[in-house]
Amino acid sequence: MSKRSGILEFAVLGLLRESPMHGYELRKRLNTSLGVFRAFSYGSLYPCLKTLVTQGYLVEETGPEPDPLAAPLAGRRAKIVYRLTAAGKEHFEELLAHSGPDAWEDEHFAARFAFFGQTSRDVRMRVLEGRRSRLEERLEKMRASLARTRERLDDYTLELQRHGMESVEREVRWLNELIETERAGRGKQPPTAPSADAEQDNQQENGGPGMRRGPA
Repeated sequence: MSKRSGILEFAVLGLLRESPMHGYELRKRLNTSLGVFRAFSYGSLYPCLKTLVTQGYLVEETGPEPDPLAAPLAGRRAKIVYRLTAAGKEHFEELLAHSGPDAWEDEHFAARFAFFGQTSRDVRMRVLEGRRSRLEERLEKMRASLARTRERLDDYTLELQRHGMESVEREVRWLNELIETERAGRGKQPPTAPSADAEQDNQQENGGPGMRRGPA
């Protein structure tokens, strides 16, 4: 299973733990609640759902038709609703307890953070501290690279490099606040996350097209 497929599986199981849903509703929740999945399509979601059904983690049920007259008139079939099984719940809890290095990476961390309300405090702390450590390593490399190449960069590239560093620094400060909140026992009131633009910037260590923006 690819890394992106594993993240999608994790998110689908987490959302269905809250309540059964049909495919369109799941996709909508993935797009609106978990911004990291905006690029996912039905082409990615439905194979994932079918795999989870085959593995016994989900079951397919026929949902009620909103308008009883609509189906015969339009020839539409009743929607398939996906429900988490006991095995699926157990599997999700196993995934939720994982706090290894892949949980610290950009895309996986965003998905993990979205389900922190269902995650134990000790696992939240390990994930947050791991993410902070990963970003501090990234920041050190960015500073070293900038110091080596500063004289060879034009003004725009230099600004882009600085902007990338500021984005990482901003997330490190946010993580410091989150970790302090967890240690103080106030884990249900997290500080405001960095903006979506800042999160995207953090995923591009070496910069990408764009100009410097002000702090979020």
